[in-house]
Amino acid sequence: MLVELERIDEQKQALDALKIATENLLKKKKEAISQEEEVVDRKLSDITDKEASVKKMLKENKDILKKLTTLKMDKVAQTFAKMKAASASNILSQMKTKDATNILSSLKPKTVGKILAKMNPKKASELTLLLVK
Repeated sequence: MLVELERIDEQKQALDALKIATENLLKKKKEAISQEEEVVDRKLSDITDKEASVKKMLKENKDILKKLTTLKMDKVAQTFAKMKAASASNILSQMKTKDATNILSSLKPKTVGKILAKMNPKKASELTLLLVK
């Protein structure tokens, strides 16, 4: 019986040692996972910051492009406003309908009327319909 108790005690000690080793291994794995999670969190934070920065720059670029387009359109409109109606109508008649409409829409109604009056009636009516939209 004493031998049996010693064997049970040895098995218990072996089991305790295995339990401690397992707990230590789990602790090390948890620490490693925790460190990897920190790295991932930092990288995610960096990516989020960079994404926000890119979105901000993209918005700024869009705003600048819009301003440049407006300035360019204003200059074109000023040029057409200074032209004689016949000359402007000849040029606009040769342009793509969309471009001609954009230019006409930036002019004063009185100027548009003079230009359309000098234009081919078919083209003038087409442009007028697009200006209404």
